[in-house]
Amino acid sequence: MLISLSSRVFTLPSTLSLGTFIKHLPTPKSSLQFYPISIHKATRALFSAGGGIHSTHFEGLTSNQKHQIHVYIDSLLQWNQKMNLTAVKEENEVMERHVEDSLAIIDPIRTSYLSHCGESSENMRVVDVGSGAGLPGLILAIACPGWKVTLLESMNKRCVFLESVVRLIGLPNVQVVRDRAEFLGQEDAFRESFDVAVARAVAEMRILAEYCLPLVRVGGLFVAAKGHDPQEEVARAERAIRLMGASLLQTCSVESHSKYGQRTAVICLKDGSTPKKYPRAPGTPSKLPL
Repeated sequence: MLISLSSRVFTLPSTLSLGTFIKHLPTPKSSLQFYPISIHKATRALFSAGGGIHSTHFEGLTSNQKHQIHVYIDSLLQWNQKMNLTAVKEENEVMERHVEDSLAIIDPIRTSYLSHCGESSENMRVVDVGSGAGLPGLILAIACPGWKVTLLESMNKRCVFLESVVRLIGLPNVQVVRDRAEFLGQEDAFRESFDVAVARAVAEMRILAEYCLPLVRVGGLFVAAKGHDPQEEVARAERAIRLMGASLLQTCSVESHSKYGQRTAVICLKDGSTPKKYPRAPGTPSKLPL
């Protein structure tokens, strides 16, 4: 399992049992406390075969992947009592509003990648920019265990949560990096090194382009998860997308069982290298239009 803090990656022994590993976890330096997870009865009922949400995305997962999502939801809600991770307070809302939306973008990513980027989408390097509570990146890592997923988050408390839940679930294909996209995009180890960059509920499209596209390799994809009608926002971002060396590939409606309305995946293809001046210093993309 890989855990990274401030771009430093640590490898944990794979021979430890989960119980032994959790028992010997060090206490975080922050005031947050780590509690063992027990799945709520309501969560079990939500995902049982006969009740709750009927999700083709969730139903297509293995039993182990479903269990991992159970653990994630329970952990998210438990930690959310101490820190602001999500406005959602109920298990079924987490499934509908967060997990379902995250699972729904997998097919557009795979289809676009196979059509324009490579012969296989099974072993991609993916970065989730502004991961927050691990959405969508952590859900993608559960559903696509062959993907190597980096959760990029600038807030330390959120990184503590992400590191905790990655250990608890047992995800060897995930690393957590505490940094800003504006800095990471200028580091040789990360710049133009990912096959796909994803972002959800981080910023408007023109700003996201400058955060995400410098991290994507030439020939890779940038995928923004947006709401039901992002056309005006996308139009405002077209110049920024071109400046970053990319072009708008497509905007497609995604199949989501969420009651919060239609979702759209905005997909950009990285055609050429991003000019070295991008990304600019923190705060600049939002203050100075491209």
